[in-house]
Parts: sequence; C-alpha cells; structure tokens
Amino acid sequence: MFSRSGGAVKSSQQSEPAADCSQTCSCPADPPRCPVGTSLVLDGCGCCKVCARQLREPCSLLEPCDHHKDLYCDYTLLSDTQTGVCMAQDGQPCVLGRRTYGSGESFRPTCKHQCVCMNGEIGCVPTCPTKARPPSPDCPYPRPVHIPGKCCEDWVRHPTTQGSSPPGLPAESPRENCIVQTTAWSECSASCGMGVSSRVTNDNRRCQLERQTRICMVRPCSSQQERDIRKGKKCIRTPRAQLWMRFRLSGCSSSRLYRPRFCGVCTDGRCCTPSTSVTASVEFRCPEGDVFTRKMMFIKTCSCHHHCQQDNDIFLASSARRMSGDYDSTL
Repeated sequence: MFSRSGGAVKSSQQSEPAADCSQTCSCPADPPRCPVGTSLVLDGCGCCKVCARQLREPCSLLEPCDHHKDLYCDYTLLSDTQTGVCMAQDGQPCVLGRRTYGSGESFRPTCKHQCVCMNGEIGCVPTCPTKARPPSPDCPYPRPVHIPGKCCEDWVRHPTTQGSSPPGLPAESPRENCIVQTTAWSECSASCGMGVSSRVTNDNRRCQLERQTRICMVRPCSSQQERDIRKGKKCIRTPRAQLWMRFRLSGCSSSRLYRPRFCGVCTDGRCCTPSTSVTASVEFRCPEGDVFTRKMMFIKTCSCHHHCQQDNDIFLASSARRMSGDYDSTL
C-alpha cells in the first residue's frame, strides 16, 4: 500500500483532465495477462500495471494508451471529459501485401501473427506457442500436427512399437511462419547506360532481411531520342529499341539478342522514368570464355513527370515515383 503521486504527463495534442492520484494505491498481487501484442504499462498515476489501451479504444488516466505504439489519449473527441479515445501520433503508414495500415494500427496478417505498424515499420509477434512440449509419461514421443479448424499446431502421441526408437521430428522451417516484406526497387543508379538498383526483402528460406540488386538500363547514352518525338508532341514515353542488341557489362556481352523498351525524353522540362517493369535473368559471356548470370530490369512502361532529380539531389523522396507492378519473369 502506498500513495499515488504525481500526475500524467500532458501532451500538446490533447486537452487532458486534471489528474486525481490522491487515492491510496492498491494493486492486485499478480499483474493482468494482456492479449498478444498489447503492452503491460503503468497507469497514469504510476501505481498499478494495466493492459494498455489500443488504437481507437476508450482511454482514461487509469487506462492509458499504448505509448510503445506512439498512441495518446485524445480527450477532445468525446463529451465525457474524463474519457478519451486512443489515437496515433502522425507517422508513415505501412504497406503489407495489398493493404495499407496506419501508424499505430494493430492487425493480424495471419492467424499466427499479431502485428503493429509504427511509422512505416512493421513489427510482429507470434500468437502460437513456440516452445517445444516436454515429454511426459502419457505422451513420450509427441509431434506437432495441424488440427482442422485450429490455427496453431497441437501435440499428439506418435505411435511406436515397443523397443523402437522415437521418430525424428523435422525441424520447423523459418519460412513456414514468415511474414514476407519487400521494399520497392530503388531508382536506377544511372540515367543512361548500365546502372544498378536494389531492394530489401526477407523473401528467402531463412526469412532474414537481405539486399537484392539488379542491373538496369533506363536508356542508352548514345541515343538521340528527341528526333523520334512526333510533331505536335512534347515527349516520347516508352520507345522500343529499333534494332536487336546485346547488353554489355564489364567487357562481357549478353548471350542473347534483345529488343528492349527504354524510357524516352521530353522537350518541356519533364523527365521520364520507369513505372512498371519485370526482372529477368540475363546470361553474359566474356571474351575469356567465362559465363555468368545477372538479374536485370526490363522496362514495361515509363511515366513523364516534373519530379525530376537534380544534380546531387540524393534526398529526393522516392515515394513520388514508386515503381509498381514489378515481378520476376523469364524472357
């Protein structure tokens, strides 16, 4: 038993009622068990541990919002001055698959994961037990199996004959419970000629983040595309190479001939950059006889716009020209 002291920290984003922490503090012996993904925090008086309120849930001094998710209690939304609604601080949304989640929003992409978006980053915790079940006399050789109608695996006894050894249980692959996250490809490092673009993904067997790269060619450096702009037009958007060609990389040439599309040019100050593309493997042969393969971007469409990158403009926001519709292909 001890006295409540102090008051809740006030935020400029809400009008908080006067803190009443004068009552004697009496907390249960065991802290509450919170749902998966919900933080266990101190109440606004710094007295007892409570389960934090989540986005758009009612909140109060003794039922604070989950500050680990940048949530705050907005008391201006309800007529009751002692009760507010948990709202998120301004932050970048998150994109997973084809869905967009607001900063501070909790969601379940699968029944095995509870996730939260925090300023453009996604964090997830498993909802199924991950610890192996210890053996017991009534279940000496347990094995995990999928139960129809249930999300998480359950343990059942594996039938064995007397004197036989327990069967080996295959290790669970990290890929099975992986939440795949992949960023968009970055812009090509060269505005003409061969360049490189990259992305970060955990779409692999180990479900670990890795950087992938591909070579790219937005347009040849020697082309004079302005001559191909039709009369009355100001841009040529996605011209195809007039002749079949071989790509050249580090003194080596592609084994196959290609007739790719490139991004064009404009006469009104706009610039043209790739908007959709495919990624395919290209085999290169070197004069010494060496052969290697590289992933390469093949342009499908380009867009002409005024968001042109200037010299040394390394901080230009790429969100204005996010590439969409990219996928692996075989050409």
